[in-house]
Amino acid sequence: MPRHDDSVPLLHMLDHAREAVAMITGKSPDSLEKERMLELSLIKLVENIGEAAARVSQEGQKKYAKIPWREVIGMRNRLVHGYDSVDLAVLWDTIELDLPPLISQLEQILPS
Repeated sequence: MPRHDDSVPLLHMLDHAREAVAMITGKSPDSLEKERMLELSLIKLVENIGEAAARVSQEGQKKYAKIPWREVIGMRNRLVHGYDSVDLAVLWDTIELDLPPLISQLEQILPS
């Protein structure tokens, strides 16, 4: 059986994180309440980051232990299962504060 390739979900995490950060450039937290398409797009991107993280093997998660796997996957679960009560301030802070360091970590892992 072929060995699982973690580079694919890691690349998906990186791509979606970059896209989410780019989408808030020039925006403010108030933008989420005014722009429904922005809100839904960002929720989906953060969900996708968590879904991709869940597809990284246990070995890969151990190898890259500096990535907060449980938090990334947990955020996805909160968004999916609590879709009717998303805290937009938490979503904004996640994208603005947590994703840039995640992007840096993933850029160090993945070949350019």
